[in-house]
Amino acid sequence: MDKIERPVASAASDQVFGSDVIAQTVQALDLPYFAMVPGSSFRGLHDSLVNHLGNENPRIVLCLHEEHAVAIADGYARATDLPIAVGLHANVGLMHAAMPIYNAWCDRVPMVIIGATGPVDAHRRRPWIDWVHTSRDQGALVRNYVKWDDQPASTEAGVESILRAHQITTTLPYGPTYVCLDVTSQEEELAGPIAVPDVRRYAAAPAPVAPQETIDRVASLLRRSQRPVFLFGRMSRSTEDWECRVALAERSGAAVLTSIHNPAAFSTDHCQHLLPVCGEQRSEAERILLAQADLIVSFDWMDLAGYLRSCTDFAQTQKPVAQTVVHASLDTFLANGWSMDHQALAAVDVPALAGPDAFAAQLLETFGAEPHQTAWDFGGAHWTTYLPGAPLGDRADCMALGDFALAVRALSDEQAVTYVKLPLGWPRAASRFNDPLAYLGKDGGGAVGIGPGTAVGAALALRNSGRLVTAVLGDGDTLMGINALWTAAHMRLPLLVIVANNTSYFNDELHQERVALRRGRPVENRWIGQRLNQPEVDIVAMARAQGFQAEGPVRKLADLRAALSRGAAAVAAGGCYLIDARVEAGYAGDFGIKPSG
Repeated sequence: MDKIERPVASAASDQVFGSDVIAQTVQALDLPYFAMVPGSSFRGLHDSLVNHLGNENPRIVLCLHEEHAVAIADGYARATDLPIAVGLHANVGLMHAAMPIYNAWCDRVPMVIIGATGPVDAHRRRPWIDWVHTSRDQGALVRNYVKWDDQPASTEAGVESILRAHQITTTLPYGPTYVCLDVTSQEEELAGPIAVPDVRRYAAAPAPVAPQETIDRVASLLRRSQRPVFLFGRMSRSTEDWECRVALAERSGAAVLTSIHNPAAFSTDHCQHLLPVCGEQRSEAERILLAQADLIVSFDWMDLAGYLRSCTDFAQTQKPVAQTVVHASLDTFLANGWSMDHQALAAVDVPALAGPDAFAAQLLETFGAEPHQTAWDFGGAHWTTYLPGAPLGDRADCMALGDFALAVRALSDEQAVTYVKLPLGWPRAASRFNDPLAYLGKDGGGAVGIGPGTAVGAALALRNSGRLVTAVLGDGDTLMGINALWTAAHMRLPLLVIVANNTSYFNDELHQERVALRRGRPVENRWIGQRLNQPEVDIVAMARAQGFQAEGPVRKLADLRAALSRGAAAVAAGGCYLIDARVEAGYAGDFGIKPSG
């Protein structure tokens, strides 16, 4: 990658332009990459990144669509908890990027988005094009789903805006920020120097902690509890934080649940992780476990009210669950009147406005070294021991989804794998997440088409980690964003993409079936307007067009295992590889696994 797009050295000059100072500010903040599609509105900044900074810190990440640029920043942040910069061209680029910005907002990830507008001074606008690329209040397009936005009117104000945007995006709870630069201020030559201050003095504050009174109360509740349950939700990628969670669970004797919605937060193979990861639908085993609990401690669990409501016979707001509930989260700070991503209102006995990992560390310190014995049985056979060894069997022209999932899971038997994404219908019991980088979570905004982009962003973040970065994508998600993969091939980012291809927008087939059943109409027609055939889309050809090695369609389990071996070897050698795997239409169960404990 270091040999890609290296600029010719610029001749020494005393000239300094407004965009040079903005670029210096980005560099001082140590934003390592600038993901973008080029555009005239920030051509001045583009020049500064290349000819003033030498395309180094930040390094330009060239994309084929603005959606991909934001999705790449999202994937990078999921893997690191750190932002990169994104460049968006004028109002049109921002409109392209609006959907993945909303998704990044719902993902609660940091990123600094730098947009631009045509000349604010109408006298300076070129005929036609500058007029259609200028909006009076460009930030209004995304203001409801960014943490902060600004349109500075000078270079000096631009420096402050970038500093503030970075400070706000790296303050918990994370979320994207947007700064819109005037093309004129970027391109004006400065009469004198403009300083970039010491950025360390503008850093984000540490995550807020709970009052000691609250910590003492929760610790006391844990010591008295016979069946405590920890819900580990939106947690950090830090190994130190991971080890803190494990220590806290072991000392308190709590059963642990994690969610397929969020990145890996606790080892699924640990004896206290009594069930497979929680998924889209609540399992009967989850309902039973939570009914047995006498204390539920949520560490920023997404949609706490909805989850508890679906695990009981109660309506959470009108008749909340009987158990004592503790909820440590800062997410209330992002609630607004436009977006409903704040979910239902949870009934909580002990609220804590604290970062979830800071809260866990406080509890661990207060709880003490003496382990607490609870009524949970962690000594029996763990649920993972009941995973089927024999295949479920190939279908006529495709694989059983359970077989597909277990074969993909087997990639992690002998190597460190980061699963960037997993598709709808994935059997939760096939998830092995034993490291903070084992899995990076679902799309918080339910977006479709950003999976390839987030995969590229994760590959960018983990390119020197020795991990096998693997994205398991649905065919619809892949097809909507497949040209994002070109950036991985262009930058030589090792990446394995496995497409669980049922040649359908299958989730919507089920929606059509439900409507037809309610209306007494033929369910046999649910496939119309859904099936991606006649002809089938050639995903392999599309991947090869982006610079990937690719194979498929792979229709048999034995062939899939061989393809996975070839793909993993190619990625280990620094390549990009895609496998088109044909799977049955439907959602896999969890192999009839019963809860341990």
